[in-house]
Amino acid sequence: MPLTLATPAEHELIVKKSRFLGRVEPCANRAAALARVAQLRAEHPGAAHVCWALLAGGHSAANDDGEPGGTAGRPMLDVLRHQGLDGVLATAVRYWGGVKLGAGGLVRAYTDCIAQALLTADKIERVAQAELGCELPYELEGRLRRLAEQHAAQLLDVRHEARVHMRFALPVTSRAAFTAAVDEAGQGRIAWARESSIASP
Repeated sequence: MPLTLATPAEHELIVKKSRFLGRVEPCANRAAALARVAQLRAEHPGAAHVCWALLAGGHSAANDDGEPGGTAGRPMLDVLRHQGLDGVLATAVRYWGGVKLGAGGLVRAYTDCIAQALLTADKIERVAQAELGCELPYELEGRLRRLAEQHAAQLLDVRHEARVHMRFALPVTSRAAFTAAVDEAGQGRIAWARESSIASP
């Protein structure tokens, strides 16, 4: 079973006065990765490059952010693949130190800062998740929220219209028990939307 990360991990590397801030963290898809990279750019306005690699099923990608092609994003992606990870974003913020490292030096630096960050990372099994949606009367919302907490179901979205629409993500193995408990509590007043499975930490 593929592994993902429980929490982010970081490592700082100095190579010929260039500073590399490597970071690995759980990430579900490309949209979340792009949002995180944009956040890093805002946090490090003086950085020369913010390179990244995402390994998340069909959402995998690598970006060199102006470094010579294949010297940053792809090596970081290879590190993630080599460790059997999925649902993980690797980023490296580089502050230019005034000394050129050459293609080989760049590959080593970007590889090392991510590999070192992963040494301290807490790796966990990636568990298949189910996504469930339902609609219900307003008076049952509090009860459903309590049931969600008891069954480790994460509330993804809630909309208050004529009825309350709620969407949850939870481990596939917990789905049957959760839906049974909800159906019992709702006594026919809770309608389920079509289900879908997602791979998520």
